[in-house]
Amino acid sequence: MSTPTDDRLHKPSVAIVGGGLTGAAIAYHLANSAVPANITVFEPRPEIGRGLAYGTTDPAHRINVPASKMSLLPSDEKHFINWIAANDATADDADALAHDGHQYIRRALFGRYVSAHLQPHLDAGRIDHIRAAVVDIARASPHRWRITTADGASYHADVVVLATTHPPPGIPRELREGVGDDARLITDATVPGVLDTIAPTARVVIVGTGLTMADVVASLDQRGHRGPIYAFSRRGLASRGHASAPYEPFGDFTRSATSARALLRSVRETISHAKRNNIPWQPVIDAVRAQAWTFWPKLSIAERRRIVHRLRPFWDVHRFRIAPQLKALLDRRQADGTLTLRAASLVGAKAFPDRLEIKVRPRAESVLETITADHLILTTGPAHDAILATQPHLASLARQGLITADALGLGIACDRQGYARTSAGTSHSDLFIAGPLARAEFGELMGLPQVTTYAELIAGEVAATLARFSAPQDDKIVSAQ
Repeated sequence: MSTPTDDRLHKPSVAIVGGGLTGAAIAYHLANSAVPANITVFEPRPEIGRGLAYGTTDPAHRINVPASKMSLLPSDEKHFINWIAANDATADDADALAHDGHQYIRRALFGRYVSAHLQPHLDAGRIDHIRAAVVDIARASPHRWRITTADGASYHADVVVLATTHPPPGIPRELREGVGDDARLITDATVPGVLDTIAPTARVVIVGTGLTMADVVASLDQRGHRGPIYAFSRRGLASRGHASAPYEPFGDFTRSATSARALLRSVRETISHAKRNNIPWQPVIDAVRAQAWTFWPKLSIAERRRIVHRLRPFWDVHRFRIAPQLKALLDRRQADGTLTLRAASLVGAKAFPDRLEIKVRPRAESVLETITADHLILTTGPAHDAILATQPHLASLARQGLITADALGLGIACDRQGYARTSAGTSHSDLFIAGPLARAEFGELMGLPQVTTYAELIAGEVAATLARFSAPQDDKIVSAQ
C-alpha cells in the first residue's frame, strides 16, 4: 500500500473481511456516513460487490425476485430499477421481462450495479480495496486488531467486520467413501467453468432440489446439454413460483409466533383466510419474512431450533422462489423427460471407469434404486454448521475463543447489535458479524432486502463505535507492516 496521508493517519479504521454484497453494502453506508474513518475491504476478487451470488458471469443465472424489489438502499426501493432504466442495462437481455410484468435480470447485472456505486468511493480514497485473502485475525492490543493476509502482510484496525462468504457444501459421508476423490464428482457448482466439461448427452445426477439445482440445470441447458438429469433430495421439495400479480404482505405474526407449533398453526390459518379472500399463499410468507425480526428474538433457543430443524426445508422452498424464466425451463425439461425430481435419500456411490453408480432409497419405499451417471453434482447448500472450520481466519478467532458457533448451526454467535460473542458468552464492541452468518440472532438474513437492511444497521453500529475512538496513533490505520 502507499504511505498513508496525514488525513488517513488521524481517522479510526475499520477492516471489512469479505467484499461480497454484505461487505460492499456496509462499506458503502460507512463511506456515506458523517463519521470520518479509514475503510478497508479485504476481498480477493477484482471488484467489491461481486461475491458468490452476484459475481457469476453465467447468463443463465437470474435473480429470483423482481428487480423492483432489489436495492442497495433500503430507503429507496426503486434505486436499482431506476439505475437499470438510466443505463439501459437490460438492452442485451431479451428474456429479462417475465410474463408477470416484472424484470428478473441476470445476477451479474446486480453485481455490476453494486460495484458501480462503490467505485466513486474507491476512486476518492474513501474506501480501500486490498485484493488478498485473510488468513488470521488476532488482538494486537486490547483495543486493536491485527489482520494477516495470505501473502504474509499484516494490517491493523480499530474495528473488524466479518462479512465472510458462504462456505461450500459439505460432502456427505456416503460420497466421501465411494467417489470422494473422483473428478466426476462436482462438490461446488458455483466454481466458474466447473460445468464446462459436461458433454451435451451426459447423464447427470444432482443431490439437492433447491435453487442451486435450478441454477445448475439452467447452466447446463444454456451450454446445450440435453441428456438426462436426475435430481433428488430427502423430501423432493423444489422452489415454488411467484404469485401471478403483486400483493401486499398478508397476516400478522408478531403476537402469534410464540413457538414453532404456534407459528405453523398461524401460518396455515392465515393462508386459509387469504384463500377465502382470493389471495395466494405468497403474501402470507412475505409477511412472515418481513415480521421475523420482530418475533424471532422473542422465541427461546429451543423453539428457534425446532423451527430450523423441522420447518426450514418447507420454509426455504416457499420463501426462496424461482424466477418465472427458470420455472418455465424446469417445467420444459420435466415435460420432455430430461429432468426427473425425486424424494429419495442418498445411500452410497461407486466409481467405475465408464460410469458412476449412485444408490438411493426413494421415500416411503424399502427397495433401493441405482442411478447410473457420468457426473454427480452436489447442490445441498452451504455447510453453515461447519463455517468455523472452512476459513482460516475464522478458525483462528475460534481457537482464541474470540468467536463461537451459534446454537442453531447457522453461523456465528452475535448479539442484537451484531457484536460477536466469545466462547465465554461476552460480546466484543469492535468485532461484528455481518450478513447471513448472523441468522441465529435475527432469523431471516438470506434474502436481499434483509441483507441490505442488516448491512445498514451494522454500518450504523460500526460508525457509532468508530466515533468513540480518540485520534489514533500512526500504526492504528489499516496499513501493511
